[in-house]
Amino acid sequence: MNVNFNGYGENVATFIADSGLTETGVPVKISADGTVSKCAANDVFCGICVGVRDGYAAVQLSGYVTVNTSSKITAGYQKLAAAANGKVAVNTSGRELLVVDSTETEAGIIL
Repeated sequence: MNVNFNGYGENVATFIADSGLTETGVPVKISADGTVSKCAANDVFCGICVGVRDGYAAVQLSGYVTVNTSSKITAGYQKLAAAANGKVAVNTSGRELLVVDSTETEAGIIL
């Protein structure tokens, strides 16, 4: 693609990381007061974990982010939720987000 959306509207907040959250790039959900955990399949996510260190997680809550997907997602507004293995997929119960670009394995979305 000849354009780049990195940095658009990025908003990152720091949360306590649940003990099961050990990797970045995965969709996360609020699991307790001020705490996030990795989503299970079909969970609606609040953001994408962009950093984990010393029991804390940096979570991108808005802006452009690239996520791993279970298949290609059509560009435009789509309802998305967590899928297996830290991926994102179309889900009628999901959160409506703007898909800017997509391949078979990842998509650029605006949270």
